[in-house]
Amino acid sequence: MNRDTTIGFILIALILVGYSIWMTPSKEELAAQKQKQDSIMMVRQQQQLIDSVRMLEALKQEEVKAVETLPLDVIQGDSSDAFRALQDRYGFFAVSASGEEKQWIAENKQMKLTFASKGGFIKQIELKNYQTWDTLPLVIFDPSTAKLDASFFSKNRTINTSELFFVPYLNGAVFNGENFPSVTGDSLTISLRAFAADGNQTNAGQYLALEYVLYPDTYKVGFNIVFEGMSSVIASNTSFVNLDWSVDLLNQERAVDRFNGPTIYYKHLNDEVDYLSETKSDEESIKTRVKWISFKQQFFSSSLIANDFFENADLKTFDKEKFSNVRYMKSMNASMDLPVNPSTSEKISMFFYFGPNSYSELKAYDLDLERQIPLGWGFFLLAWINIYLVIPVFNILGSFGWNYGIVILVLTLILKTFLLPIAYKTYTSSAKMRVLKPEVDEINAKYPKQEDAMKKQQAIMGLYKRAGANPMSGCIPMLLQMPILIAMFRFFPSSIELRQKSFLWAHDLSSYDSVLDLPFNIPFYGEHVSLFTLLMTISTIIYTHMNNQMMGSQSTQLPGMKTMMYLMPVMFLGLFNNYSSGLSYYYLLANLITFAQMYLFRFAINEDKLRLKIEENKKKPVKKSAFQQRLEEAAKQRGMK
Repeated sequence: MNRDTTIGFILIALILVGYSIWMTPSKEELAAQKQKQDSIMMVRQQQQLIDSVRMLEALKQEEVKAVETLPLDVIQGDSSDAFRALQDRYGFFAVSASGEEKQWIAENKQMKLTFASKGGFIKQIELKNYQTWDTLPLVIFDPSTAKLDASFFSKNRTINTSELFFVPYLNGAVFNGENFPSVTGDSLTISLRAFAADGNQTNAGQYLALEYVLYPDTYKVGFNIVFEGMSSVIASNTSFVNLDWSVDLLNQERAVDRFNGPTIYYKHLNDEVDYLSETKSDEESIKTRVKWISFKQQFFSSSLIANDFFENADLKTFDKEKFSNVRYMKSMNASMDLPVNPSTSEKISMFFYFGPNSYSELKAYDLDLERQIPLGWGFFLLAWINIYLVIPVFNILGSFGWNYGIVILVLTLILKTFLLPIAYKTYTSSAKMRVLKPEVDEINAKYPKQEDAMKKQQAIMGLYKRAGANPMSGCIPMLLQMPILIAMFRFFPSSIELRQKSFLWAHDLSSYDSVLDLPFNIPFYGEHVSLFTLLMTISTIIYTHMNNQMMGSQSTQLPGMKTMMYLMPVMFLGLFNNYSSGLSYYYLLANLITFAQMYLFRFAINEDKLRLKIEENKKKPVKKSAFQQRLEEAAKQRGMK
């Protein structure tokens, strides 16, 4: 590694460290945040205390004890005895506590949704325009374990909607068909109603409804919780309804992206987006208002967005020890409170998003849902490069209907053309260093002793200054290219446009391109050979060799540094072998284009003329900087003393 490269890495490290220090909140900001959180917590505790007192007063007035849950399958006796058991457990909702389990399917252009009579929730989401990596229908979560449960108090009993049976209504009328009609024109409103009654006869004016609104060509599903005529059914002191949402995510890809794993994302109301750990089980208790919660996978997400807000949320991701579905990936659970006023007819409005993690698709909602796509949000420059440069160009090229291998090629050519002046500046600097190398070697021979290191360094810097060469001029251009290289590292593996798009021998540019499956596992490498990754590694080693040959300062490298430069591409071979083949293909193209630029610059820059120009620069008087003049004056004053 030459001095310029070393200085470049040091500058990158300093920038990253400085940025992290700059973004670290001050003690005053941390104190203010803590005070705000403490205040919110105190208010919540006071509200909970008030609700508890009201509940105790209601219990004393009615002198009724809460009945423990009684499984329906153990109810024995005649029908009247069975219904009394249901009344003991469910009170007003006893009429909806038993029924026949049915399912209905509704479709639009993008999705096929399966609704269940028990629980009234969407049990299954199938995205019609996507498939799993092995060409099966893409079902986002396990239908046998998916649950959405709204719980509240009614006559001193906890009612869970997941235990009730719902009656289907279509656009306000009772639905008796097998499946709902497909949504083609206007929206379709599906209302699943659980009725309440003081006896064994239903009351059409008293019901809880889970209402879904489907649109013809979108991944959005409107969702409303409707309380109709519930003033005498729901406890009068109820101010919140708890909503518990849990699913087991299913794996859709051949390989799980370690940098873009399954987790829960959420957005604070009028604040930033945050998320749980992507690599391990995690949980978070949020005591402030939340705008949306999303169960996210690499390329797809299930999001619940409040029209107003969720009062708070408890989030959890975990791995089940035993599971029946071979595609099981991870379990997600979110529990949140919804403000409600049961004294009047109430509709709590929100909506779901079940669909791809496409930047343009998520950005259209203007709710920061696109922050789930890892585009380098932690460092603003990376995100800007992807948002304002890479994604627009990528989308324009993709709109032409080209193969995405060609799209990546054209995108690489555009980026390398954009960086051409920087590359030319880097090569010019290396040419100057190469021309000056003989003189640098003479200075090294003149000062061989370790104690003369300072004199040697001063002599070399003096030579550079007289020759008009700046060793930093080769470092700065390379530093400017680094954000684009890192931005590409984040963009390609998270681009759903590349999913299941083939090119040459790669069947899926979003996954690895295996050309040989090994009968054994190699540590830090894997069980297969990715050809694009192998070619990228070979080209990087060749580039490193050419760069060392063309740079004129190899002798200044630290011991072992040259070996490290060749070892790093081999280390990256293990990382990229299981990563996006589109990314390896891009880096391979970048290396090949760089080779072409280096040969082009070699013919464009005449080193003999450059040497003559350097000799002319040496003859010119060197203007001392103000800083150097102050140093010399300080040295003279010390000598006079």
